[in-house]
Amino acid sequence: MVNKQIIDDRDTRLSPADLAVLRENLREQRLFREEQLRQIAAVPSRAGEPSRRSAGQTEVRVKLAASARMVLADVEAALARMVEGRYGACHLCRRPIDRERLMIVPQARYCARCQQVREAGR
Repeated sequence: MVNKQIIDDRDTRLSPADLAVLRENLREQRLFREEQLRQIAAVPSRAGEPSRRSAGQTEVRVKLAASARMVLADVEAALARMVEGRYGACHLCRRPIDRERLMIVPQARYCARCQQVREAGR
């Protein structure tokens, strides 16, 4: 039992090197989303196109922009948590979020268990 606890603690803790990698990943994601939003905003609407096609393209652009803004907000919030020293703690149970989860989804706010509970409640 003691060995399992040591392994569990080691697997969930973030080293300074881990934090540096995660911070850089988040910064890259932020730049990507900002550029994506600039490109979406720069697409001119085409007068003279059939209205159904134009409306469909506009709807896709609106949804892409909303999704990019949502991810950008999550990334910004994760960077803020790093500055505040709260990064890597689940918003619900306050336990550490597994290192592996953060490496895959660095903007994660919830541990895997709490994320499942939230998704089941939708």
